[in-house]
Amino acid sequence: LPLALFSSTRFVGLTLLTFLLYGALGGVLVLIPYVLIDASGYSATAAGAALLPLPVVIAVLSPTMGRIAVKLGARLPLSLGPVIVAAGFLVALRIGSDVPYWSSTLPAMVLIAVGMACAVAPLTTSVLASVDAGHTGVASGFNSAVARGGGLFATALLGAVLAAHGQALEGMFHVALWAGAATALAAGASAFFWVRE
Repeated sequence: LPLALFSSTRFVGLTLLTFLLYGALGGVLVLIPYVLIDASGYSATAAGAALLPLPVVIAVLSPTMGRIAVKLGARLPLSLGPVIVAAGFLVALRIGSDVPYWSSTLPAMVLIAVGMACAVAPLTTSVLASVDAGHTGVASGFNSAVARGGGLFATALLGAVLAAHGQALEGMFHVALWAGAATALAAGASAFFWVRE
């Protein structure tokens, strides 16, 4: 990885956005199925199926968001997407034993998916545009590794906190949602301040 890539403020901002956004997403998505099983009595299959709106909405909306980013520039969707993800995390605070799927998990998953769809296509395009043509492969690979690393870091941190504190799952889930929302907002801020057209 050429260290010269980090001389680009845009590349650094996009890398930070990637780490924070995928870290927030990974940390929260690890817990949602467990909470659905533990607090709401879902089977493992039903808990997995409850997350299906996420990939479906992202797959449907990403091409449109990519076209919007081409017309309006990447900064707006890259800044707005994480804010929508944060809103989805806050809606997910309703997930629990007494709240039906349709008024808790589904709206949270749809909001998170819309926010991710806003960011995914413009993020990839922006990373590739932030470096010279000779380094696009390296930049793309590094960005993918940062995305996976963000999710893994959040999952490992979450596991360590759960092991150390032994809190009830639902209480820890709420802490993770608030932390995820704050992290997603920080991701949006990194796009707003560091990604220039």
